[in-house]
Amino acid sequence: MRIIHLSAECYPAAKAGGLADVVGSLPKYLNQLGHHCEVVIPKYDNQWIGSQEYETVFEEAFSMAADQVKFSVQKMTNDKLGFPFYVIDIPGRFDRPGIYIDPWSGHGYWDELERFVSFQIAALEWMRVRDEKPEVVHCHDHHTGLVPFMLSQCNRYRDLSDIPTVFTVHNAEYHGEHELDNFKLLPAFNIDNLGLLDWDGRLNSLASGLKCAWQITTVSKNYMSELAEESNGLELLFQQERKKSTGIVNGIDTEVWDPNTDELIEYNFGYRNRKKGKAENKKYLCREFGLNPELPTISFIGRLVREKGADLLPDLFKRVMYSDVEVNFVLLGTGDPQLHQIFASMEGDHVGYFDATLEYNEKLAHQMYAGSDFILMPSRVEPCGLNQMFAMRYGTVPIVRAVGGLKDTVVDISEDDGYGITFDEFSLEAASEAIDRAVNLYVDSSQHSEVLSRIMKLDFSWKRSAQEYIKMYKALISK
Repeated sequence: MRIIHLSAECYPAAKAGGLADVVGSLPKYLNQLGHHCEVVIPKYDNQWIGSQEYETVFEEAFSMAADQVKFSVQKMTNDKLGFPFYVIDIPGRFDRPGIYIDPWSGHGYWDELERFVSFQIAALEWMRVRDEKPEVVHCHDHHTGLVPFMLSQCNRYRDLSDIPTVFTVHNAEYHGEHELDNFKLLPAFNIDNLGLLDWDGRLNSLASGLKCAWQITTVSKNYMSELAEESNGLELLFQQERKKSTGIVNGIDTEVWDPNTDELIEYNFGYRNRKKGKAENKKYLCREFGLNPELPTISFIGRLVREKGADLLPDLFKRVMYSDVEVNFVLLGTGDPQLHQIFASMEGDHVGYFDATLEYNEKLAHQMYAGSDFILMPSRVEPCGLNQMFAMRYGTVPIVRAVGGLKDTVVDISEDDGYGITFDEFSLEAASEAIDRAVNLYVDSSQHSEVLSRIMKLDFSWKRSAQEYIKMYKALISK
C-alpha cells in the first residue's frame, strides 16, 4: 500500500508534542512491514531541517483568495528516518523558527490559518500531478483537517476524490477555529456544502476533518470514548461519527527508546542488568542536581500546561516536601510563564530535594527516564501519552491519573499483574495519596524489584498498533 502522512510535526524534524513522535515512527514501522509510507510537513526554519540536504521534486504556485502562493516540495536526499521525508517550502509562511508559537513573543502566529491552509493546498497540488497517487491520505490533527473536505468537495481535486482519507485526532483541545468567511481561502466548491466546514457558526478544521474523512482514529481506545463526553464543544459530532471511528493506542519507537543503546544516557543497561543500570543512572542524575540518591526520585517531564495537570504540581510538591516523607522531585519542561516563576523560586526554597529545568532538553529527558524511580503524569487530558511508555521501557514506574491513554496503558499494582500507580480524581488529595503509595512501593524492595522486572518486559512497540492500521487501510481501499 502507498500511504502519505500529512502533519504539522514529525520527530526529529519538528516537535512540539506527542504528534511528532507518532508521525516520526508509525510510517517507519509500516515500511518495515512492506508498505510504502511517506511523510510531508511544512519547511520550518529550525536547526534540524536546515542541516539536511534536499532535492526539489516539484515547484508551482496557486491562488489563495487574492494571493498567488509560490511553493516547492523538497525531498530529503537520504532515507535515514526510515521513510521518504518531504518538506513544503512556502516563503513568508513557514520560514520561521517556531511551529505554532513565535519564540520571541511567546504567542501563536497571527496568520495560523493562512499558514496551514497554504500547506494543505500545496500538498494537494503536488499530489494532483504525481504519476503515482497515494492509496490512502492520512491526516493528523486540525492542521491538516481541511484536506478531507478539499479532496471530496473542491472541483480542482475531483480526480482525487476516490482516495480514502484517515483523520487522526491526537489532541481535541485544539480545533483550528476561525471566522466562517475564511472559506474563501479554499479552492472553489459547491457553496451548498459549506456546512461541512461549519461548526457553531465558525470554520472549524477539526470538525470538518471529522465530518469529511472516510475514517476517524484517535490515539487510544479510552480517549475515543472520552471525546463523546468532553471535546470542547464537539461532543455531539464525535457521537454522530462514532460508526466510522476507532481508537488505536500509540506505540513507541523502540529503536530510539532503548536503554541498551541510547547514546543520550550515561550508563546503558538492559533487562538483565536492570538494577545496576537504574542505580548508576540514578546516581548520575542525582549528582547533577545535588540530590540524595538514597531517596525515591520522582520526575515530571512535559509541557507545563493545564492539560498536563502542571498547575497541580507546585502545591503537590510542597505538600509532600513539608510532610514527613522524604522524596526527590525533578522537573523538566516549558509552558506557563507563571509556573516558570513558581518553580524557579521553589528551587531556592527546597535545595537538595527539588530541581526544575525550564527548557526543552532531549538529552536530559532520556537521562531522567533512565535515572528516576517514578514518573508523574497527573493529566487532566491525555489522549494517549507516550512518556509513561518511555519511562517503563527504562524501568521507571508510572504514577498516572487514569484518563485517556494512561488508563489503557497503565494497570495499578493493586490488580493482578499490575505495574503502576493510578488515581482517578484530579485533586491534590488523590495525587498526594498516589505519591504515598509510590513511596511505600519504593520502600518495599521486593515488590519494587518485581514491578521493575514486569515493566521492562512490556511491549509498547509499534508492531501491534501498526498491524491495526494496516487492517484499517486495507478495509478502506477495498471500499
